[in-house]
Amino acid sequence: MRYTNHPVRITCFIGILFTLLLSSCGTRAPRYDYRELAQAAIRLDMDIDMEDNHRLYIESAHWIGVPYRAGGSTMKGVDCSGLTYNIYKKVYRKHLKRNSDEQRKTNCRKISKNKLQEGDLVFFHNGKNKRTATHVGIYLKNDRFIHASTSRGVIVSRLDEPYYRRVWMQGGRVKGL
Repeated sequence: MRYTNHPVRITCFIGILFTLLLSSCGTRAPRYDYRELAQAAIRLDMDIDMEDNHRLYIESAHWIGVPYRAGGSTMKGVDCSGLTYNIYKKVYRKHLKRNSDEQRKTNCRKISKNKLQEGDLVFFHNGKNKRTATHVGIYLKNDRFIHASTSRGVIVSRLDEPYYRRVWMQGGRVKGL
């Protein structure tokens, strides 16, 4: 009698072991390309933490230094809405409108400056018409955002710089994210 239970126990043990092996397959630690993250941190001149959106920072870093070109949307030259369009398409698989004011009106819901989160859009006016967004960037963190400057190309700037404080319009959280 004692020996007849032995095969049942082995079968149960193998079944439990097999179940554990299968269930553990889905719990893999995320893979990070630490070299690419380190290069992105250097290019963006900022720390990238483990909880940050690594894809956003890596993709943003690829655009640093690209010259400004009105209507441009490639690495040869890009304008502000072309930059946000391309980064959103690559990082979030989301298609934005191709104009800063249309991105504000169509793609986003309004967010106050103190509620900004990584990946939110930041909108600015030109100082003359305060109802139309003429410039857009992507908020990273710590009051910093990436954008295409007409004079310096793609750079990271601070929201608390006097110019950007003066022409600040609103933050925008892209709908559907």
